[in-house]
Amino acid sequence: MSDENNSGSADEVTRDFIREIVHGDVNSGKVASVVTRFPPEPNGYLHMGHAKSICLNFGVAAEVGGRCNLRFDDTNPVKEEHEYIESIQEDVRWLGFDWGAHMYFASDNFDQLYEWAEHLISQGKAYVDDLSAEDMREYRGTLTAPGKESPFRGRSVEENLDLFRRMKAGEFDSGARALRAKIDMASGNINMRDPVIYRILNAEHPRTGDAWHIYPSYDFAHGQSDAIEGVTHSICTLEFEDHRPLYDWFIENLPVPSTPHQYEFARLNMTYTVLSKRKLMQLVTDGHVSGWNDPRMPTLSGMRRRGIPPEAIRDFAGRIGVTKSDGVIEYAYLESCIRDFLNKKAERRMAVLRPLKVVIENYPEGQTEELDAINNPEDEGAGVRKIPFSRELYIERDDFMEDPPKKFFRLGPGREVRLRYAYFVTCTDFVKDDTGEVVELRCTYDPETRGGNAPDGRKVKATMHWVSADHAVDAEVRLYDHLFREEAPGSTSDNFLDDLNPESLKVLTNCKLEPALAETAAGAPAVQFERLGYFCADPDSTPDAPVFNRTATLRDAWVKAKAKVKG
Repeated sequence: MSDENNSGSADEVTRDFIREIVHGDVNSGKVASVVTRFPPEPNGYLHMGHAKSICLNFGVAAEVGGRCNLRFDDTNPVKEEHEYIESIQEDVRWLGFDWGAHMYFASDNFDQLYEWAEHLISQGKAYVDDLSAEDMREYRGTLTAPGKESPFRGRSVEENLDLFRRMKAGEFDSGARALRAKIDMASGNINMRDPVIYRILNAEHPRTGDAWHIYPSYDFAHGQSDAIEGVTHSICTLEFEDHRPLYDWFIENLPVPSTPHQYEFARLNMTYTVLSKRKLMQLVTDGHVSGWNDPRMPTLSGMRRRGIPPEAIRDFAGRIGVTKSDGVIEYAYLESCIRDFLNKKAERRMAVLRPLKVVIENYPEGQTEELDAINNPEDEGAGVRKIPFSRELYIERDDFMEDPPKKFFRLGPGREVRLRYAYFVTCTDFVKDDTGEVVELRCTYDPETRGGNAPDGRKVKATMHWVSADHAVDAEVRLYDHLFREEAPGSTSDNFLDDLNPESLKVLTNCKLEPALAETAAGAPAVQFERLGYFCADPDSTPDAPVFNRTATLRDAWVKAKAKVKG
């Protein structure tokens, strides 16, 4: 990461057990140079769970002057695509990290892995099995009952080598045979009960084409790729803890060039979302979202499209820490990290999402003023901009009530309010349409209050945002909420899709924006629509038809979002 990315609270980290191990290994001289790796399978887009791993692997390596490799574990050609490879690279860079010259693929090692598989066969530690996948599962046993040996386990080294080479040559149908490590079918760890290390897949690979008819299992390719790359600390999530004995068995029984060690930490779980690539794929393929980059998705591409800054995600990853215990983090905590960053960095703009027209009857017709508006009260260096003011304006429909209750301080008949950066105005009348809906307000303004202050010292109880009608830019605004209505999707039914939130997207048209927003490009930093929230331009946006996505609402005054771990 650059020095810029390493500065400020967004990148402050506290020591955790993984960092203690890595720093300890460096300080003791156990390792001369730390090498970690981020090893995604290119079968989908990265999500927030991956972000936690990316920040940990790249971050801890940088702290001790080491490096982090980006490696694609591309051992399953049936599910892998170039699209995913490209998106993963884009996401890692966007998050603020770079692997330099150290991008690798498990497929780079296919020749070496094949040789090592033959080495296991020649040592009597692997055999070709003809059992079907179903029979293999039956023979495997259960957590309480040992497995039983395959009738093909006793094949000679010569027969196994011959069959394995014929598997490689493409003589057999997909799934007809498999190469298994010969370990212990009575092991208390099911992963050690003669695991499959090669299977027949007559499928074209995104990088190697049709050169191979057999592909290594993830468990076989993973540790050996670590060893080839010189990885010192193989950091993964807790679901691989029971795989570590197998990881170590391969390292011990093969002539690998180095001996990495695996360490596990708790994966990220968050309320109101799912962080399962399989479930996210289902949301996309079934059409419940518009794609992997739908702003409601917890994918990094979706969060980027929603305008969530990478600094906030890094801040979030640093704050939640790294532990060995599974838990659930409130989504509100991520939102608080987003607001903390955007409150300091986002420029302010005015927009009216549900417009109600206002005519200032004593303001000169045809006159336009340019008023100074502060770009960011948290940052003096952000300066000011000019906003136009004219006789006809738009305000939010919710900012007027025909018969306001006692504690409603905005506009109503006879009430005076401040228009931000402009004048005090008083509502004198209103106009209704045939349905009885208020469609226009008639007001007067006090020309002595330019800038929003009264020379006589009188006070008003409300300051409202507005947009000049003559200069307003028409736009579509998309309001996003949680994709799921339950904190734990699927916990109350057998299908997580039953918990989809039908109100997760509201599209507002005919919104009115101040002119400065017209040229906002997709990918530009999010801005704050005053009093409404943080918003960013969507890729669908054009200068003639702007489209904005809501990134986050403003913090409610009575709510302080904080981490809440359940588990």
